[in-house]
Amino acid sequence: MRKSERAAIISKELKKLYPSPPIPLDHVNAYTLLVAVVLSAQSTDKKVNELTKSLFNVADNPEKMVNLGINGIYEHIKFLGLSNQKSKNIYNLSKLLIEKHKVKSQILLRSLNLFLE
Repeated sequence: MRKSERAAIISKELKKLYPSPPIPLDHVNAYTLLVAVVLSAQSTDKKVNELTKSLFNVADNPEKMVNLGINGIYEHIKFLGLSNQKSKNIYNLSKLLIEKHKVKSQILLRSLNLFLE
């Protein structure tokens, strides 16, 4: 049996056991889930959820996040571990999604939502 066949069997069984697993990170769309996952490294989900409320109120898509800038992102997440690096990573991730892939936020969100289904 090949790895891909085993992976398919495991995936099928996991879907039976956990048809709709809860996502512990608060998010409003696929992009904010991606940001929350980046922020969750070396931090608790609870703390990430507390701090992302204000962040996602002002920046819930890549364009808004880039406009917020590294310092603006930092101000919202400064109480998380590694917040200096995380604010740079989120900024660069957002910028990359816009520039490299030439994707507008609505198209990006639809694409990312495919992974949540």
